[in-house]
Amino acid sequence: MTESANRISDLLDVAAARAVPVLRGIAGDEQLLTVRTPCAEYDVRALVNHLFQVVVQFQALAAKRDADFSAEPDYVGEGADWADRFEAETRRLVAAWGAPGAEEGTSGAMGLPARTVGAMALLDLTVHAWDLARATGMAFEPAPEAVEGLVPVVEKLAPMAREMKVFGEAVEVGESATDFERMLAMTGRLP
Repeated sequence: MTESANRISDLLDVAAARAVPVLRGIAGDEQLLTVRTPCAEYDVRALVNHLFQVVVQFQALAAKRDADFSAEPDYVGEGADWADRFEAETRRLVAAWGAPGAEEGTSGAMGLPARTVGAMALLDLTVHAWDLARATGMAFEPAPEAVEGLVPVVEKLAPMAREMKVFGEAVEVGESATDFERMLAMTGRLP
């Protein structure tokens, strides 16, 4: 993303608007929580908990504080209103990245440029919403401006992400693939 590109908070806002309905669709059906997702190590419940943790912990990173990913809480198990809490946390995430200075300097112990860290939250919010929709049979259309901002970030981070086993090996897509499908393929997903 370039400096003239949309602010991270704006992109997170449009991505959250696409992700929240997917999570709300899952919240009403306990059976969906055990379905496998395109992320091999996650079923729906585990991926919702992971995404929830990303949304919460990246608020700290926006404020230049360290995040704690050492344990993954069971947000889904904390009560029937977890989708409402997820939506509230996405609003806090947007506000955190919209705060003055959030996109400047480096963020937390990661030592990465703050804008890159914000884009990582955007990537999780966008790609994991697709993962959850795909696993549960829901429709999902990502925010075009989020995808546009993410493609160069994914291209840049892909080698390191594969080394850390965060992305799978890239898969081939046809020439008619959309930018989002190409981005998914770069993360190791079959669009």
